[in-house]
Amino acid sequence: MGLTLSQYDALMREYDRNKLMHKRELDEKFNEIYSKIPRIREINESISSISIQGAKRMLLEGEGTTEDIKKQIEALSKEKASLLRENGYPEDYLTMEYTCPKCQDTGYVGQHKCSCLKNSIIEILYEQSNIKDVLEKENFNTFSFKHYDNDVKDSITGLTPLENMHEVVKTCRDYIDNFKTEYRSLYLYGPTGVGKTFLTNCIAKELIESSHSVIYVSSIRLFELLADSTFKKNGSLEGKDLANNILDCDLLIIDDLGTEMVNSFTAASLFNCINERHLRRKSVIISTNLSLAELRQTYSERVFSRITSNYTLLKIYGDDLRLKLR
Repeated sequence: MGLTLSQYDALMREYDRNKLMHKRELDEKFNEIYSKIPRIREINESISSISIQGAKRMLLEGEGTTEDIKKQIEALSKEKASLLRENGYPEDYLTMEYTCPKCQDTGYVGQHKCSCLKNSIIEILYEQSNIKDVLEKENFNTFSFKHYDNDVKDSITGLTPLENMHEVVKTCRDYIDNFKTEYRSLYLYGPTGVGKTFLTNCIAKELIESSHSVIYVSSIRLFELLADSTFKKNGSLEGKDLANNILDCDLLIIDDLGTEMVNSFTAASLFNCINERHLRRKSVIISTNLSLAELRQTYSERVFSRITSNYTLLKIYGDDLRLKLR
């Protein structure tokens, strides 16, 4: 998905505004120079006339630009540069400037997106994600295994917290690498403070950097948005946009599932949300303190079935890292 059509159109309008602004600046420069150095207007008119004559000759005679025409244009150009220098102007004063010289404010170099357009898209996606500032601190560059214990093995998996976390991170890396071509959703569960949210933020940053749209919401915020869109006719525009994007974004991250007040509405809304995204083949990552047994008890059998049958289940365990880092 990346940007919505309206977001893309707004971005392209910004490129058009930049081109128009620089064109006006250039027109003002021409007016200034023509007023101070009238000879430059004559030179430009001569160059234009000679170029038209050369083009006509090419069409009629089927020949390239002749040497005499090239020499005339070259001599006039040198005279113009000399006049600009003599009057205290740089030689390129009457050259069009661009916000991005690489793409000349079109957003594209040939058929490919310019780096300036890619950066603008990523910036919009960061703002849309709701966690731009957090991702500057929580990403794979700042992630560390050193706080995970490697002494005590889990009785079920047979792995220490460190060994297990290596496996979980490997799965997450694979998830990122294949996100564009492989539809998958993740369910990260385990006790408080073992790094579930940190890991979802790592995934979010990597996917945003590759121009995928990611929206992060806490479970409490998710159900507030869904309730507003269901029961309130006059919600905020920001809230409505976010509610619409919840079903359409490339990746929806629901953090801390189970911390909201659970009732029949939240259970039904959660199923509708994850089911609709499943039908659209849109990925979801859920992080929660709920075990699989607690998930079944807390929500409907439909929610439990949808998640356990369609999500990759990643259990994270160990000590509360927040206590260790104090």
